[in-house]
Amino acid sequence: MLRTELCRQLGIDYPIFSAGMGPAAGPELAAAVSNAGACGVLGGAGLSAPYLRRQIQRLRTLTARPFGVNLILAVSEKGQIETCLDESVPFLILFWGDARPYIAEARHRATRVLLQIGSVDEAVAAAEAGVDAIIAQGVESGGHVKGTTALSALVPAVVEAVRPVPVIAAGGIANGRGVAAALSFGAQAVSMGTRFLASEEAFVPVGYKERIANSTAKDTIYTQLFDIGWPAAPHRVLRNKAVAEWEAAGCPPSGQRPGENTVIGTLQRGSKVIELPRYWALCATADFSGDLEYAALHAGQSCSLVNDVKPAAQIVQDTMDEAYRVVAQLSET
Repeated sequence: MLRTELCRQLGIDYPIFSAGMGPAAGPELAAAVSNAGACGVLGGAGLSAPYLRRQIQRLRTLTARPFGVNLILAVSEKGQIETCLDESVPFLILFWGDARPYIAEARHRATRVLLQIGSVDEAVAAAEAGVDAIIAQGVESGGHVKGTTALSALVPAVVEAVRPVPVIAAGGIANGRGVAAALSFGAQAVSMGTRFLASEEAFVPVGYKERIANSTAKDTIYTQLFDIGWPAAPHRVLRNKAVAEWEAAGCPPSGQRPGENTVIGTLQRGSKVIELPRYWALCATADFSGDLEYAALHAGQSCSLVNDVKPAAQIVQDTMDEAYRVVAQLSET
């Protein structure tokens, strides 16, 4: 029952995707999720086309199972999509933009196109454009969030509006009970980000993972504070000193915030060292050297359900075990 029609179409065993969380979702995480029978997704946001190509090739050395690559159209780098198509990635997962210009060529290359959306209207437009599946993202999600509707209201409405296009639920899901609930809403799979950020393979600092495991939904904030590199894009992050000092200052607009134009640390991209300004849009990755109290710590409200850091394969298995138990219990009532 839990291996849905979308699972069969995509060649995966379990209806779980790991979210493509930019560089935080590197080849090791994507491969671990795919090898466990779900669908791992490589994050491409913020990566140059040559670096992205190397990441895809690295991923292919780690898994022979289906995987996706996530790109954010609003901040895409030159050549990213062409690189994904040249590399014949199984699934191209797009967000924050119009997928129409890429669908015909992707189909020609046998690459399926999925688009993440935040509203019914956006979902209908995506279905009319010919995407292979739609990821409906609720406002509970961590990281950048396009919509303002809770998942429980969004998914059933999207399912009805775009039928028979498959729908994947994203936002607030971190365990098997959430998977079972999403499938009952009509989704054919789920996309989990925050739960996989707190995995051993996620490419983020250990302190960031531990902070997720020790946080609850009230420790997150939906804001536009971290906007350098991606302005006017709402996102959900964990509260830290950057948030507290901005709120104490009266929540001033960009250009007038505390510590504006200061460097909070550096990160490594290949041989290149990049200085990160305060209020940088992307989350801190494992190669970040600096103070996490001033970095963007993307996390969703599902951090309330995340209490530990463990291998991604165990996350997949534990989630599915619980989902089967929940469905069995419901069948007995």
